[in-house]
Amino acid sequence: MWSLLNGYTNYIKIGLYVMAACGIFYSGFHIGNQRYLDYKSKVEIAQKAQEQKVESITKQQELVTKGIKDEYDAKLSAVRNYYKSTSMWNNNGSSTVPGISPAPSVTDVISSYNELAERCAETTVQVIELQKWINEQVGIK
Repeated sequence: MWSLLNGYTNYIKIGLYVMAACGIFYSGFHIGNQRYLDYKSKVEIAQKAQEQKVESITKQQELVTKGIKDEYDAKLSAVRNYYKSTSMWNNNGSSTVPGISPAPSVTDVISSYNELAERCAETTVQVIELQKWINEQVGIK
């Protein structure tokens, strides 16, 4: 009987080595898989935090943009109202001879000046509000 058992000892040893190798392989796979799942959950948590941060920043930017736009519209309306109330938009309806250009009247000069001043004031308001918008956008974090 010992002789029969001695013939199978090599097979038993090989079987034990294969089982040990499979156990080592499985434990290595399990540890690696667990690390991967841990990493994946950390990435998902970081992703959700980043999405919330982006959403918060977007809302802040929209509020700043709306506030600046409303303020710009109000200031622009005030500038236009000021120049409409102070300008001379009267045209005396004087007749002219065709082909001869008349000399500009004082009313035309004042109207042209007021129109130019109004455009300059509008541009200035626009630039000031744009600078304010940029400065407030930079401050959002």
